[in-house]
Amino acid sequence: MPNNAAAEKRMRQEQKRRLHNRSIKSIVKTQVTKARQAIVSGSNDEDAQEAVRAAVSELDRAAKKGVIHPNNAARRKSRLMKQLNAK
Repeated sequence: MPNNAAAEKRMRQEQKRRLHNRSIKSIVKTQVTKARQAIVSGSNDEDAQEAVRAAVSELDRAAKKGVIHPNNAARRKSRLMKQLNAK
């Protein structure tokens, strides 16, 4: 437990930030999963490209906000593009 007011405040801030980051990570994971499913289904190239575009956008947004490291976002975008182009 925190021993002073500053530590209590820091704890409140960390909790708030953790919840915010978790929601952003969840959105990113959802978009990446949708993109992968669209690529694997192979029904329509345009749908797959749109899903990948949405996933890349969310990855960039998360990296910009500092939720994930920029290199992590770049690596995940690269893997998505590689899957899309291999199809």
